[in-house]
Amino acid sequence: MALPLNMVKAVYQESAIAQYRGNPFIEALPPTLSLKQVRAGLTGSVQYDLKDIFAEGRDRAHMIASLLDDFFQPLALHVQLEAKLSIMIRKGYVGRNLEDGSLNAHMQNGYERIMTGDLDVFPFHQVKSTASSSLLIGCSGSGKSTSLDRILSTYPQVIFHENHNFTQVVHLKVDCPHDGSLKSLCIHFFRALDRVLHTDYETKYVKKGHGIETLLAQMSQVANAHAIGVLVIDEIQHLSRKRSGGVEKMLNFFVTLVNTIGLPVIFVGTPKARPIFEKDLRSGRRGAGFGSLLWEPMKPPTQIIDSTTATSRITEWKAFTDKLWTYQWLQKRDEVLTDDVRDCWYDLSQGVLDIVVKLFVLAQLRAIVTGVERITINILNKVYEDELKPVHPMLAALRSSDPERIAEFSDLMVPDIDNKLLTLTAAIKPPPSMAATSDPYQGNSNALRLHSLLISMDFDSEVIVPLVRSVVEEHPDLTTKDLVSIALKWYESDKRPQKTRPKTKSVPQKGWHTLESDDLRFMYSQADKKSLHAHLSKNSVIFNLEDWLNKTG
Repeated sequence: MALPLNMVKAVYQESAIAQYRGNPFIEALPPTLSLKQVRAGLTGSVQYDLKDIFAEGRDRAHMIASLLDDFFQPLALHVQLEAKLSIMIRKGYVGRNLEDGSLNAHMQNGYERIMTGDLDVFPFHQVKSTASSSLLIGCSGSGKSTSLDRILSTYPQVIFHENHNFTQVVHLKVDCPHDGSLKSLCIHFFRALDRVLHTDYETKYVKKGHGIETLLAQMSQVANAHAIGVLVIDEIQHLSRKRSGGVEKMLNFFVTLVNTIGLPVIFVGTPKARPIFEKDLRSGRRGAGFGSLLWEPMKPPTQIIDSTTATSRITEWKAFTDKLWTYQWLQKRDEVLTDDVRDCWYDLSQGVLDIVVKLFVLAQLRAIVTGVERITINILNKVYEDELKPVHPMLAALRSSDPERIAEFSDLMVPDIDNKLLTLTAAIKPPPSMAATSDPYQGNSNALRLHSLLISMDFDSEVIVPLVRSVVEEHPDLTTKDLVSIALKWYESDKRPQKTRPKTKSVPQKGWHTLESDDLRFMYSQADKKSLHAHLSKNSVIFNLEDWLNKTG
C-alpha cells in the first residue's frame, strides 16, 4: 500500500541508550544528530553563482529576494533548541511504549476520561508520565517559528508501524487561538491533525456539539491514539489574562496534557506571554518544566578577547553578517564588510534576525535602483528611513534596553514586505546598453572567481578586467589557485596591463554615487559634508603630515 508523501514506514535502529531500547516509537526515529549534522541540517540553501552579478537588474532582484526564504544560519540558540526538542520527544515516549503495554494503559485512562468527562480520572495509577514542557520566548522576527519548523523537519512527521498497524505522529504544531478559548484550541488541534493524517476528526468531534470537557478528553485521547511526540503551541501570547477564567483553565489543561496524558508540550510566544507564566511560581513551572529559552536579539558588535590566545574572538554577530555579506548580487560590491557598515547595520536592526536580513535585501535592491551597486552606510540609512518606518518604535524600544518598553511591542513585523520588494523591483531601470553591464568574461566561472578574489585583495580595479582576461586566456586549464599566483606576478611585473582610462568624462554631481569606491567624487557623495575631512582622513585620502613628522622625529 502506497503511503502518503508525509508518511514513512518504520525502520527500527536499536538505541544505544538503555532507557530508549525496545521502544518502537523511539527506535523508529532518526539517530540523534552530532553538532556538525545539526548545523548542516539547519543551514539554508542559497542558490548563488558569481556570474549572476552581471545579470539584468530585475533578474537580480528575484535572486536577492530569495534570501528571505532561503538564508538561514544556525546560531548557538538554534543548536540548543534542537538538543532540547530531541530529548523532549524521546523522553516523552519512554512512558508510552507499544511493546510494554504502557501506551494501552494511557489509552484506557483516556477512555475513562471521555466516559466520565473528568480529565483527572486515571484508573491505571501505575502509568506515569515521562513528558515535560518547555517555554520559548522571543520577540517577533527572532526566528522562533522558522527555527522550530527547520528543526522539526529533521524528523519524519508521520511514521507507520506496519507490525503494529499504528500511525505515530512525531510532532504537531498548532497556533494558540486569538480568542484564547479552549474550544478554539480543540478545533485548531483537530484541524491540524486532519491536515497531517488526512482524517476527519474535526467533523467527527467538533461539529457534533460536544461540551468543552468532552472535547478536551477526546483531544487528549486522540493525542495518545497517534502517540504525538511533541505538541508545539505557537503564539501563546494570545492567552490574554484579561479574559477571566480562560487562561487558568487552559493552563490547567496543558498541565494535564503533560503530567497525566504524557504528551510533551512546548509553548512559543513573544515577551507579551511572559507575565502569563510569571504570574506565580506554579504557572512558571507549568511552562518551564524542562527549562525555558529566552531568545534575545544578537549582542552588539563588541570585541571579545580570548584569554587563552589573547586574540580577538569572532562573535556570532560578526560570523552571521560575514556569511550574509557573501550573498550580494551587486557589481561594485565591497568584498570585505567594514566595521563602519557592520556597526550601522547593527544599530539599525538591533540584531533582530528578521530585520537584519530584510534590511540587507532591501539595501541591495536600492543599490541597484540608484546605480550605486554596493551597500553603503547611506544606503542602509535610507532603507531604514523609507522602508522600515513601521518598526521604528519597536527598534527604539530595543535600543532603550527597557524591558517594559520592549514588552509593549510583541509584533516586530515589517508589514507589506512583498509590496516593498515589488516597488523597488519596478523602479529598476533597464541598462542603457547591454554592453555596459554584460559579463566581461562571458560566463567563465574561473575568470569570475579570480576577478572576485583580486577585488578582495585590493587590486587596482581599473586593471583587473584586462589582467584576468589575459591570465585566463593564456592559462585556460589552470585552477583558480594557480591563476591567482600568476596574476600576482603579472600585477607586479611589466605584464601588468596598462590602465585603459578613457578620456576624462565629466560626470554630473548627481551621478557621483555611481563611481568607483576609490574615486574621490564617490567618497564626497557618501560623506557627511560637516565631517568630510574626518571621512577622507579615515579613508587615508588625506596625508597626515603631523603624524609623519612625529614618526620621522
